[in-house]
Amino acid sequence: MDMNKVFFRRKEDCFHKWHVIDAKGQVLGRLATQIAELLSGKHKVDFARHSDNGDYVVITNAKDIVLTGNKLRDKIYVRVSGWIGTKKEITAQQVMDKDCTQLIHMAVKRMMPDNRLAEQSLRRLKVYEGSEHPHIAQVNTK
Repeated sequence: MDMNKVFFRRKEDCFHKWHVIDAKGQVLGRLATQIAELLSGKHKVDFARHSDNGDYVVITNAKDIVLTGNKLRDKIYVRVSGWIGTKKEITAQQVMDKDCTQLIHMAVKRMMPDNRLAEQSLRRLKVYEGSEHPHIAQVNTK
């Protein structure tokens, strides 16, 4: 390889693998860091910050995720639209009761960088409550 040439990864050269992770009994924060690394492609040897080189991630058994300590009761998610009086606060337990997949999705989204590549990478995250998922064909053809 000529050292005077710059290596630039093209979109056509990127190959996205499929990873299936079982969330049963895993801690939310630790699992979210693993997922964010897989989605952004930092685990690959040819990682480049400017290219979308990450993999697809399928999370199963999201309803069995574990939050340590009293986080189910004490952790509060806040939304503000910018209008007066629109501040909404919801606890992690309420999010879990409403949609447990949203808890994992929010944790991973907040661990991703604030750029356009993060939006593209988050589209490759598939979270399911139970152990069944419709991506068996993609996962088995590695």
